[in-house]
Amino acid sequence: MEIILKEDVIGLGYKHDIVNVKPGYGRNYLIPQGKGIIASDSAKKMLAEELKQKAKKLEKIKADAENAAAKFEGVALTIPAKVSNNGTIYGSVNSLMVANELAKLGLEVDRKLITVKDIKTVGEHTALIRLHKEVSVTIPVTVVPEEAPVEEAPAAEAEAAPAGAPVDAELAEELADEQEVLEEMNAAPAE
Repeated sequence: MEIILKEDVIGLGYKHDIVNVKPGYGRNYLIPQGKGIIASDSAKKMLAEELKQKAKKLEKIKADAENAAAKFEGVALTIPAKVSNNGTIYGSVNSLMVANELAKLGLEVDRKLITVKDIKTVGEHTALIRLHKEVSVTIPVTVVPEEAPVEEAPAAEAEAAPAGAPVDAELAEELADEQEVLEEMNAAPAE
């Protein structure tokens, strides 16, 4: 069944595309939802006339998409993720995480335009951003393990010393000397 799409449908096509779909998908989903119409001869003629009239607008939209694509030139993302001991990520890196990282760089992109292929390991990956049906951008994504909080170093030092003992080395040495003197006094035979 041929359908003329009235809006972009992810994974199927873009607005004004003529696509072949299974009859049930067209009758039960695309047409009732207003996402497409049956591609009859008269509908195809109307589409051709409409496209002629909108050619300049479409060129402008494509030029805007190309300008937006130029902003992504040289952009590389580094995304920290919680990682297990064998290098696999808890969960996965998805399009929302990529969109958030791009937003931090000042590049606003709808997450529905971003395609990420199953990122579940640490390392180099790619994300595809489809800005227009003829314009897409590939961005390198590096997934790195999250670093532990910096506060752990003083905590480890405090754990090494006994509870209530000073951490200063000189004081610790003086306490050790006093402890030896006390032990010698207790060990000496009483007269």
